[in-house]
Amino acid sequence: MATLNHKSKQSKPELAASLREEEIRYILHAADSLIGSGGRSMLAKILKGSRDKRLLELELNTNVAYGCYSYLTIEQITERVDWMIKNDFLELQYNRDMPLLIFTEKGWLIQCDQLTDLLLHQWSQWIEAGIGDIDMSYLKDRNRGMILLFLQKVAGTSDERFIPLLKQWQLVDYQKVKKAIMEVIAHLQNKGKSRLVLEGAAPQVGITSDLFHQPREAERLKCWECGKRFEWKVEEQDVFRMRGWKPPKRCSSCREERRRQIEGFTWNDFD
Repeated sequence: MATLNHKSKQSKPELAASLREEEIRYILHAADSLIGSGGRSMLAKILKGSRDKRLLELELNTNVAYGCYSYLTIEQITERVDWMIKNDFLELQYNRDMPLLIFTEKGWLIQCDQLTDLLLHQWSQWIEAGIGDIDMSYLKDRNRGMILLFLQKVAGTSDERFIPLLKQWQLVDYQKVKKAIMEVIAHLQNKGKSRLVLEGAAPQVGITSDLFHQPREAERLKCWECGKRFEWKVEEQDVFRMRGWKPPKRCSSCREERRRQIEGFTWNDFD
């Protein structure tokens, strides 16, 4: 993965209208270390390359994106994290009063593709170094779609040198994964002459994927109360996402009426 070009930046660059694809990818990499366990502040510290005691205790400084925004202030980095939330790559989920970051579906698809690329690079390095005795239990209990995508990418190499590693992995994983590994081994032994498609594999995300460039616009939602369609404006989407709220179920009129009911009265009280 290409590194961010620090030298071309000014000392205090402002947030652009949108982040570049490489920035999106790095922020997702950084977020992967604390999904469901940390929030915006800790993510900003990883990206900054902070020597925060808690960050070091959790070994978050080993993250591949650690320090990639070392030339920015924490405030500027946090603006970029918030951009990721507003643009539906990350979202906030509250655990009691603690807002924790999780991947959106779009963010996870991108990160899943990145993680499998890293796994494939790691395996390629092992092969080149002649390392064959690996404890493959580190792949067990990982996301199934991601694992199948990784196997799909191994199959795509048509490289028989992966077979010994695959056979070691096959000994320790669950039956469905073992079956997929067997298919990949057979595919590699056949020199990749036929196309292999593993059902359930997460999709690969290309460089020009629309996931990175989806325009932000108002959404048309249906009110659960009156059944009418209403517009959910971009500005309101930002508010909801930054507060960790799900999209509104009711139109503004029905929300106002519900608020009055919760407060203990309705307009019928004045009839």
